[in-house]
Amino acid sequence: MAAAVSVFASPAELGEALAGLVAARAAARGGAGRFSLGLSGGSLVELLAKHLPPALRRPERPAEPWLLALCDERVAPGPNPHSTARHYRERLLPQLPAPAPTVLVPNAELGPDGAARDYGERLRQAFPGAAIPVFDLLLLGLGPDGHTASLFPGHRLLQETEEIVAALTDSPKPPPERVTLTLPVLNAARTVVFAVTGEEKAPVVKRILEGNEENPLPAARVRPHSGELLWFLDEAAAKELTIPVEKHSGL
Repeated sequence: MAAAVSVFASPAELGEALAGLVAARAAARGGAGRFSLGLSGGSLVELLAKHLPPALRRPERPAEPWLLALCDERVAPGPNPHSTARHYRERLLPQLPAPAPTVLVPNAELGPDGAARDYGERLRQAFPGAAIPVFDLLLLGLGPDGHTASLFPGHRLLQETEEIVAALTDSPKPPPERVTLTLPVLNAARTVVFAVTGEEKAPVVKRILEGNEENPLPAARVRPHSGELLWFLDEAAAKELTIPVEKHSGL
């Protein structure tokens, strides 16, 4: 399925649109039960902390339970200032309206291998009967090298087909020890959104969206089997694209 590319005038406008999408997809569950959302770190934390709580204060929002789970995490025991889970706990979770979501994050105290095994088991418990967890919505970022979650170019984990969570101890981006969802989980989601801002990402955005490489970058390997793939870009990240895009307010 081809990706739908939306371009926004600024990170703030992108953040508002992303928050609106999350709120709309949660509301669309209606009385169908839990809404499952996979979260990445980096700039997404700040975007969601600023824009998602206001989007969820609308009176039409149903009080359906949410499941929040991390797409990847840095593994460092103790009070790690780089922990994605810590950033979400401090900046976003206290602002979310009731009912409080169920939150699943890797346990860094177990080390990378132990954390991956434990996180995988808890995800399977959260998605009973499913060989691969199917998230309603996954929010992904993009590195200048084309990595997403903690899946890096040329890394062995790009070939993983069995495990739903994997550990790595050789991340080219520090810290080296991490836990990540694998491509089978990313490609099973009902909707995947890449949220990308900044001029430094423009070359890799063009390479992924306009290229046809024999050995594609990790983010280019995210192609949901039966779901939809959306790219939300700010004007700076989209500046090198020549393909048709949907431009939003302010452009």
